[in-house]
Amino acid sequence: MARIHAAAMRGTRPWSAGEFERLLGMPGVFAVGDGHGFALGRVILDEAELLTLAVDPGRRRRGLGRAALGQFHDIARSGRAERAFLEVDAENDAARALYLLEGYAETGRRRGYYTRAGAPPSDAVIMARAL
Repeated sequence: MARIHAAAMRGTRPWSAGEFERLLGMPGVFAVGDGHGFALGRVILDEAELLTLAVDPGRRRRGLGRAALGQFHDIARSGRAERAFLEVDAENDAARALYLLEGYAETGRRRGYYTRAGAPPSDAVIMARAL
């Protein structure tokens, strides 16, 4: 997961293998996907949070991200979550388009949340949908 995340998250700090290991050891955290893309999420009570979704850049536009997101929704529902939410960089047009296509709507923003070397900070768009 760390390899895919590093390739997918150009310009932002990718998560390390140790960070993924610690997250996966927490209650309610789960991962879905394959060797080319994945979604990492967690269910707490009746809410699911998409922590990250990453697809190897060489495998994009083949439905892998959408498939991983669908698996995330399925597992979240099986964990009795009724609502899913996520945060996405306002500059990530492809991810925002995917989330809108999958029924997410913008519910808020965190101004200047994401920082990238050599670029001004960008907002985190908070999105949610019913499951």
